[in-house]
Amino acid sequence: MDLSFRQRVANWIESPSVQNVIIGVIIFNAITLGLETSTTVMRLFGGPLKLIEQVVLGVFVVEILIKLYAHGLRFFRSGWNIFDFLIVAIALVPATGPLAILRALRILRVLRLLTKIERLRRLIESLMHAIPSIGWILFLLSMVFYIYGVMGTQLFAEAFPEKFGHLGRTLYSLFQIMTLESWSEGISRPVMAVYPYAWLYFTSYVLITAFVVLNLFIGIIVSTMQETHYEEENRRRDAKEAAAHAEREEMLRLIRELNDKIDALQSVRNESRE
Repeated sequence: MDLSFRQRVANWIESPSVQNVIIGVIIFNAITLGLETSTTVMRLFGGPLKLIEQVVLGVFVVEILIKLYAHGLRFFRSGWNIFDFLIVAIALVPATGPLAILRALRILRVLRLLTKIERLRRLIESLMHAIPSIGWILFLLSMVFYIYGVMGTQLFAEAFPEKFGHLGRTLYSLFQIMTLESWSEGISRPVMAVYPYAWLYFTSYVLITAFVVLNLFIGIIVSTMQETHYEEENRRRDAKEAAAHAEREEMLRLIRELNDKIDALQSVRNESRE
């Protein structure tokens, strides 16, 4: 079956060779944007870098236009395509006056790698699928934060007002403890010097947040990634089975047509003999 011109264009723009070129352009653009942060480099090579910037932007615009032509409005049915479109569209807005901040957003083009590299795309999709479960983990973590926040404020506010003076300060201190950043020397040991029993408060909080809850995060994400991988494998297997079934049906149809033709020829031959 002959493919339409649009379909051939779509197959070409989505081909691995073309996509690898686009990936190379994205990485190259990320490097040049990093070089533009150096005043020395801009003083010596500012002109060529600006020219490269325009060429790279032109490549991205042409890619989007080709995809729009090939897919039509179906292009916007994919969230990844919409993401690509918005990233390129931001670069086309004149970065002058109040919109000068958009120049800093040019580095967001690097995020287009998420739409080009399948493993990265699968990782993001897994994270999106894990959002409902992560939401419950965040709710649990918020409960732990609040409980320990109220307890810490009531227990240590008088002696350590700068760390536990009110609920907001206590929650900030608890966040620092959860990240394990200078929590021992900076927070827990000074408090334990005044309140020896405070080790129960700090060790239980660290065990619950830094180890249990955060490991739940990791477990949910890994589990979701495995489920996404299995679903992808099942879709591929179903697609292969469907293609094989279609080929078998087509072959059987051709065989039936061939048998019918043979029977017709045999009938004609028998009639001619009679």
